[in-house]
Amino acid sequence: MRSQVIKRSIVIAGHNTSVSLEDAFWNALKEIADHRATTLSDMIASIDSDRRHNNLSSAIRLFVLDHFRNHATTAGEAAVTRDRTGIPQTTSVLRPE
Repeated sequence: MRSQVIKRSIVIAGHNTSVSLEDAFWNALKEIADHRATTLSDMIASIDSDRRHNNLSSAIRLFVLDHFRNHATTAGEAAVTRDRTGIPQTTSVLRPE
């Protein structure tokens, strides 16, 4: 299944601009903004000011990817337990064993 890229108009730092993003990235970005209790415009302005890439749409995709990678790493670290000898025992968070 092919994901459709949609051009979206936004205002960041008082300027009109547009980004072309797939629905999955746009929805994830809104979810992150809600979780951080910030507006979508403010978060995109922050991404825009911190970006090291020429394209804002790409910078947003990388921001979303980084956010969820960090979340997955944190979840994976939480899944490490210790047996009675104190040796770490890793439990998969991706599939039941």
